Amino acid sequence: MKNFLSFILDVIKIVVIALVIVLPIRYFLFQPFLVSGSSMEPNFHDADYLIIDEISYRFRVPNRGEVIVFHYPLAPSERFIKRIIGLPGDTLTVQDNQIDIETSAGAKQVLNESSYFKIPPSLNDFSISLGANQYFVMGDNRNFSFDSRSWGPVPKENIIGRVWLKLWPFSQVNVIPLPNY
Repeated sequence: MKNFLSFILDVIKIVVIALVIVLPIRYFLFQPFLVSGSSMEPNFHDADYLIIDEISYRFRVPNRGEVIVFHYPLAPSERFIKRIIGLPGDTLTVQDNQIDIETSAGAKQVLNESSYFKIPPSLNDFSISLGANQYFVMGDNRNFSFDSRSWGPVPKENIIGRVWLKLWPFSQVNVIPLPNY
């Protein structure tokens, strides 16, 4: 009986130690995310298993081109995955399938997405100016993505973190690169 109690005590110790190590990592540093839907194809597919880096944005601001997971502004219990296209203070203008960006500092650039798109997307013309702490996000599968074009910018406080690592499928395990604009 004494050996059995000792065994139970050892198991409890191991479980407590594991929880002390795993829970802070899971809730403050990294968390898993399962892609649902086709809005990020061809780069992310339904059922891809991703790891989200939650700590980077505590030390720096999100960058254009990063893929993020965030709480959907109109239903915060839902989590979405999209790519950052516009940063706070930017004015975005889409015309003839071209995204023109004017930053808050007045610099102008044409968004070149050829590094992660094989077929040019079809976009409707629009223009939007972002306020402080607002991000404009779009899915990579532009024709079939429900994104900022439909419901507006994402507030910074809704951003959970950036997609850091793809773990599934195993044949595509890799760290997610930032596009070179």
